[in-house]
Amino acid sequence: MPTIRFLLAGGAELAVEAQNGRTLMETALEHSVPGIIAECNGSAACATCHVVLPDEILSALEPISEHENDMLDFAEAPREPGSRLSCQIKVSAVLDNVAVRIPAA
Repeated sequence: MPTIRFLLAGGAELAVEAQNGRTLMETALEHSVPGIIAECNGSAACATCHVVLPDEILSALEPISEHENDMLDFAEAPREPGSRLSCQIKVSAVLDNVAVRIPAA
C-alpha cells in the first residue's frame, strides 16, 4: 500500500497508508485528515477537498477535467500551481511517499 504524506495547514505532517484505487479524499476522510471536509462526498461539486500536489507528480496523474478546473475557482483557499480536488485523484503506486499539501484557508 502506498504511503501518502499529508502536509497540514499548520505545518504538521500526517503520513497514512492508502489503498490503491481509492481517492485521496477517501483516504483523508478515513484517517481524519484536518482540512479535508468533502461536503459533496466526492462529486467534485464543493471544492472542500482542495489539495496542492508537487509539480513533478502532476504529469503522472490523469489530466484535470474541465469541471474540476472550474470548481477549483470556488475553493476557499486560493488556487495555486498544483491545485487539484482530492476527490478526483486515485491512489496508486505513483503517489507513494508523495507530499500532498492542504492549503490554508
